[in-house]
Amino acid sequence: MKTRITEMFGIEHPIIQGGMHYVGFAEMAAAVSNAGGLGIITGLTQGTPEKLANEIARCKDMTDKPFGVNLTFLPMVNAPDYPGLVRVIIEGGVKIVETAGNNPAQVLPYFKDAGVKVIHKCTSVRHSLKAQSIGCDAVSVDGFECGGHPGEDDIPNMILLPRAADELEIPFVASGGMADGRSLVAALAMGADGMNMGTRFIATKEAPVHENVKAAIVAASELDTRLVMRPLRNTERVMTNDAVEELLKIEKEKGADLKFEDIIEQVAGVYPRIMTEGDMDAGAWSCGMVAGLINDIPTCQELIDSIMAQADEIITQRLAGFQAA
Repeated sequence: MKTRITEMFGIEHPIIQGGMHYVGFAEMAAAVSNAGGLGIITGLTQGTPEKLANEIARCKDMTDKPFGVNLTFLPMVNAPDYPGLVRVIIEGGVKIVETAGNNPAQVLPYFKDAGVKVIHKCTSVRHSLKAQSIGCDAVSVDGFECGGHPGEDDIPNMILLPRAADELEIPFVASGGMADGRSLVAALAMGADGMNMGTRFIATKEAPVHENVKAAIVAASELDTRLVMRPLRNTERVMTNDAVEELLKIEKEKGADLKFEDIIEQVAGVYPRIMTEGDMDAGAWSCGMVAGLINDIPTCQELIDSIMAQADEIITQRLAGFQAA
């Protein structure tokens, strides 16, 4: 399948693996890229330029296909060495970067000069237009369904994607609620040039996370996510567990007086315990409503092959049948 996204990134299928904390390691990115999609290494999981450079090198040993690096810009007391991370991405020969969080304008000139394509994650049309105006090559439009941070507008993809298509000139991919060939065809019908999947890729054989995490996603329904940190205007969609329910209780009790410090035990530094050790009640971890559509743990190759086969069947048979009728 050819779209503006496959041509821009040099990939076979218009499917991108989102950059996920403690998931986007070289093993994950290489498996997705080898299957014809675009794998993404998560830069801030590595933390330092030296570790990221090593992870990029490891990924190159595992695939000769294009892959990218996610670089999320967050306000932090002890910020990572962003200039160093940008440098090793460029020096490592990576030609695709997924940016997220704060405005990436300060790093765009460096990437542009190095011939790196930048796709920025956005949760609204206005942010997508801003990304376009500062020179991003593409955007990932994340609907309210998505795991992680859906923004504060609460607009689902059935509305957000057509609105983005009405306004944007650069290519965009749909993110949030994406799981299968139906998702891909729907995204294309609403104007996107592909789709980004996060939660769905965690439930694959190659995902370098504890089996408890994969089992939790398969067991979950679309009703098993919660929105946390809404009072702080830093909303995150997470999988429910004991720690999350306690967090929500604290939020309710504190009300307008809630401070981040009140919930730090449930949200800070919990990813290694969850993703690596499988302690599923350690704290809040990002998960999309799409968990309700995930019922198996295939390889990345099997997953992407099935997505493309289903999409082809829908386009050439189901939809074509309606037109003929």
